[in-house]
Amino acid sequence: MSQLDFVVAVPARYAASRLPGKPLRPLGGEPLVLHVARRALAAGAREVWLATDDQRVAEAVGNEPGVRVAMTSPEHASGTDRLAECAAIAGWSDDTLVVNLQGDEPFAPASGIREVARILADSGAAMATLAAPVEEAEVLFDPNTVKLVRAAGGDALYFSRAPIPWPRDAFARDRGMLPEGGHWLRHIGIYAYRAGFLRAFAAMPPGVLERIESLEQLRVLEAGHRIAVGLTPEPFPPGVDTPEDLERAEARLRGIRA
Repeated sequence: MSQLDFVVAVPARYAASRLPGKPLRPLGGEPLVLHVARRALAAGAREVWLATDDQRVAEAVGNEPGVRVAMTSPEHASGTDRLAECAAIAGWSDDTLVVNLQGDEPFAPASGIREVARILADSGAAMATLAAPVEEAEVLFDPNTVKLVRAAGGDALYFSRAPIPWPRDAFARDRGMLPEGGHWLRHIGIYAYRAGFLRAFAAMPPGVLERIESLEQLRVLEAGHRIAVGLTPEPFPPGVDTPEDLERAEARLRGIRA
């Protein structure tokens, strides 16, 4: 089997609302975003690009071999818009396979990055993403955890902050635990798309469902495109959104290095 040819783009905006200056926050004595870039390199990407709006973030990865920087507009409303500009700066052809790795995922497993690229290449879908089983009712009911349901062939049917699917009879009796069956999936926010579709996605107007749920991927489904969903081959540890998340990440890194 020939090696999969893909690139990784990491959107990293300086002014994160819940953790200002997030890409530069130190983790193990180095900027958070540098850890993310190294995960992309470890996955075997042909190119790794950091798409940022701030020179300080660019300088944080400037000396890392194999990482390129695209200085993008500070006016972008989403990471997808930022990556579309990155694709133009990088000069990727429409059929270039692009993995969007969020800039707050310092422990993203290399196998997961490769898997989402493989799923896109094999499925013929417009986009691909990953999911993991939900095993606790608390997670299912958490609106900050995005859930999804998929068709028998693996394509996403819907993404929601609500608990889906809803086990009517079981939850009528008790919502404190999940019934047997294992039908629940939580979304992992890593995406793959061809560069041509990435540009088309960024040009689409926001959809009604996207605005209701505040989930950008619903724009793609509402427009009638396929999103292929695979199970992650390894757990994705939680990303870093808050100071508490950063503390947990620091403890995890210490455990890895011990």
